[in-house]
Amino acid sequence: MGSDNVEHKEADLANVKGTPVSGRTWKVDKGQLRVGSRQVRNNKLKSWDLKQQKRLEDKQFKERMRQLKEDKEQEHQKWVQSLRERREKRAEKERYEMLSTRLHAKKVERMRRREKRNKALKER
Repeated sequence: MGSDNVEHKEADLANVKGTPVSGRTWKVDKGQLRVGSRQVRNNKLKSWDLKQQKRLEDKQFKERMRQLKEDKEQEHQKWVQSLRERREKRAEKERYEMLSTRLHAKKVERMRRREKRNKALKER
C-alpha cells in the first residue's frame, strides 16, 4: 500500500504548476475553461436539411411580410388617391359655382342695361 501512495503523490506532483521546496502541493494545474467546448450541442441543429428548412421558412416568412406590406401600401395609396379625387371634385364644383355666379351677375347686368335702353326708347 505504501508504494501506491507514493505513486499517487508523484502523479499529483506532475499536475502541480510548481512545487515549493517543502514539496507540498499548492495549486493544481487546471485546463482552460472553455464554456463552448463543454457545452453539449444539439446534433439535430447541425443537420444541413434542418438548416435549409429553417432558411426556407425564413424566406417564406419574409416574403409573406413583404406581401402584407405591399397590400397595406396599396390600400393606403388607394385611400390617398380617392381623397385627392374628392378634393379635386370639390374644388372643381366650387370653381363652377363661382363662375356661374359671376356669369349670372354679368347676365343680370346685361338685362338691366337692356331694360334701361328699352325704357329710354319708350319714353321718347
